[in-house]
Amino acid sequence: MTADTPGTVETHDKSRPASAPTGRRLRWNKVPEVTAYFWVIKILCTTVGETAADLLNEKLGLGLTGVSLLMSVFLVAVLVAQFRTRAYRPGVYWLAVALISIVGTLISDNLTDNLGVPLETSTIAFAVALVVVFVAWYRSERTLSIHHVDTTRRESFYWLAVLFTFALGTAAGDLVAERMDLGYWVSAGLFALAIAAVAVAHFALGLDAVWSFWIAYILTRPLGASVGDYLSQPTSDGGLGLGTVITSVLFLTVVLGLVVFLTVTRRDVSDPERLTSRAS
Repeated sequence: MTADTPGTVETHDKSRPASAPTGRRLRWNKVPEVTAYFWVIKILCTTVGETAADLLNEKLGLGLTGVSLLMSVFLVAVLVAQFRTRAYRPGVYWLAVALISIVGTLISDNLTDNLGVPLETSTIAFAVALVVVFVAWYRSERTLSIHHVDTTRRESFYWLAVLFTFALGTAAGDLVAERMDLGYWVSAGLFALAIAAVAVAHFALGLDAVWSFWIAYILTRPLGASVGDYLSQPTSDGGLGLGTVITSVLFLTVVLGLVVFLTVTRRDVSDPERLTSRAS
């Protein structure tokens, strides 16, 4: 997060120069410019991840493990398509994010429900795994900037980090909800305040842009999940009672509309291709 460019989040690591990139070198960045659209769609995708995981587990009759394997296969297929693109494509990118949201939720749920792993343990484990990814990413590329995800290796680190942020956000969010029993809206407000605190720490106190971005990215997962649970869960449990089907379809429709809009307008593209098209 930075105030350098209005409406965008800057995640360059300016403390050290980036080394020569490794892997297949691309001309354009493979991830979107981080604008308000980015955060809105990301939160919507986290909501879909929560409600769709519940919906699939309830309706397909495959069990939690079976649903997890099925969605993992879909995710791998979409990531293959994402890696084969040579520039950021909103449809493929955000489909990958939505599927990672679902798979990340299912991974955490499997550990808790099927294997009996305590939420404290899974939260710590995912946090350590994420730190390991960041350390390996930085040691290899000398940057964690999402403005330079333009090689196959950097893209691999990026998607691995995204997966662990969703799994960590799910486990940590469930841990907070279980321990504090605050209710859906109070939980959502708590995580929204935490995100606001990160923004203040960055803009007013100079918190590093890279860490500001990734901390906010993690916190949007339990925020979106709390909103999704409030809308989908029965009124007897403190929800609005819309159900997982209506909630998932509603949010997927909004996501689809925004993705189509961005595909047409290219407002979240910050590469030479966009600059060329603007000049023509």
